[in-house]
Amino acid sequence: MEPKTVQNDSKKTLIKNDKINNSKEDNEEKQTIKEKTLSDLPGVGPATIEKLEAVGYNDLMSVAVATPGELIDATGMVQAAAKKIIATARASLEMGFESGEDILKKRELVIKISTGSKAFDALVGGGFESGALTECYGEFGSGKTQIGHILAVNCQKQFPGSTVVYIDTENTFRPERIEQLAKSVGLDPMDVLKNIKVAKAFNTDHQMLLGEKVEDLIKKQGLDVKLVIVDSLTAHFRAEYIGRSTLAERQQKINRHMRDLSKLSQMYNLCVYVTNQVMSRPDMFFGDPTVPIGGHIVGHASTFRIYLRKGKKGSRVAKLVDSPSLPEGEASFYLETSGLKDI
Repeated sequence: MEPKTVQNDSKKTLIKNDKINNSKEDNEEKQTIKEKTLSDLPGVGPATIEKLEAVGYNDLMSVAVATPGELIDATGMVQAAAKKIIATARASLEMGFESGEDILKKRELVIKISTGSKAFDALVGGGFESGALTECYGEFGSGKTQIGHILAVNCQKQFPGSTVVYIDTENTFRPERIEQLAKSVGLDPMDVLKNIKVAKAFNTDHQMLLGEKVEDLIKKQGLDVKLVIVDSLTAHFRAEYIGRSTLAERQQKINRHMRDLSKLSQMYNLCVYVTNQVMSRPDMFFGDPTVPIGGHIVGHASTFRIYLRKGKKGSRVAKLVDSPSLPEGEASFYLETSGLKDI
């Protein structure tokens, strides 16, 4: 009887060892899938990798969400090769359909940055949310830039150690204002200013390049970027592209810029806040003639769209014009030295 028990025990240990080895192999396979880099893509050598990385394609995800035309422009490869590379990158990352339940779980990771006003926060569902692009438009003095400064401070109040990126196109960033707001919420002004990375854009190409460089701050410098502010989105586009003959080119560039910002917000779960200028429609005889610059391109690319205007007795009114899930509504508040104050 003893030899049989010994044989049975040895069989059990062999089975256990096989299971352990199989699980190890499975884990190793999973790790190899996760650790795939650009060099694993078919037909991509060191020279091609260098060209891709020069224009911001640093990993499989960036290649997977690119178009064949973008890869052709970056590397000079033929269309068939570009399509094959994109298909391989998508297969490696298992990109495809996912259930609504999975998306609901991802939505739990969304963060919301408070404006400091209960009415304004309630209007936008608890604050300006990450993974989305929020556009605020209104005439000069309506409070667009002030809200950008307030969000930059409140972001660091809610998420200590986080970084805010401020792309300034109209020379509107004021560190003195950040100092006032930081003191009002009990933060050290110098610490807050250190965590705001400001870049002044001098033309549309520079502005678009700065938007792309945000990814380098996250990947190469390891910064925890929670908020990206572009103030304003359309100032340079409006100045450089004059007349109807340049309208199509201008809209294409704005569309690409906004798409890059939107992709950035979704890939890294950060909030993008952009301000937009307005114009007055002379053919509108009834109602408010104020309309934002950029037309339908900007409207469709924005996740949330808010119209700011001056109210009675020095107040400001925020109107939620567009949202994926929230109803239209309005919120009134005052702009004060300490931030936003509810009426």
